[in-house]
Amino acid sequence: MSSQPLAIDVETVGLPWAGFMPAIQEYLLERARDEEERAAFPDQLALYPGAARVVAIGMWMPGEQRGGVLVNNSTGERAWTELYDGARVYHGDEAEILTEFWRLIQHSDTIITFNGRTFDCPILMLRSAVLGVRPSRNLMPYRYSFQQHCDLLEVLSFHRAITPYTLQFWCHQFGIEDPKAGLTGSAVPKAFEAGDWDSIARYCLQDARATAELYERLLPTIEVQEGNRRD
Repeated sequence: MSSQPLAIDVETVGLPWAGFMPAIQEYLLERARDEEERAAFPDQLALYPGAARVVAIGMWMPGEQRGGVLVNNSTGERAWTELYDGARVYHGDEAEILTEFWRLIQHSDTIITFNGRTFDCPILMLRSAVLGVRPSRNLMPYRYSFQQHCDLLEVLSFHRAITPYTLQFWCHQFGIEDPKAGLTGSAVPKAFEAGDWDSIARYCLQDARATAELYERLLPTIEVQEGNRRD
């Protein structure tokens, strides 16, 4: 990847519930508000950065028709291969895809996400720490600048001064192809369990590409907000 803006998206699944000792299970269940939520909680761990693992990392360059996706598949080939026109895929276990991710982005310019400040970036850094993978850069820099990390949710909500809306909502508003037209995030765990790596890769790339396209449309707004911060 070159030294230019790069949009990323991360897909996750929860860590095995049985892998948590009873005291930790009970600690996690304290977040549930009633018995119904307690029963459902073990299947929702993908939403919690501290209790999830990375299954795919999508990357797309704004203004270009190319990108790549790293897929957590320990049976796959540890080499970049073509997925479809302009898109490539790399398979490896979680530590391997994180290592490759940090290698690729160390010379990139602005990292672009949608809600990446509260999910994608923390989980990338936390899972890297747990697995002993050294990050090549800080994905959680100063919040009120979009130079190093541009979280489009923060741009569109003016740092949450107004109610945040979803990526799908904003893609609809800007006339960008719906990134949720096929697989959805809630279906990723089942696809991962079934070994449907291709569906996960394509879905993750769709989100990264939509994020890149939205960034291009928002550049004038981003530049004004960033300029106001400097004044």
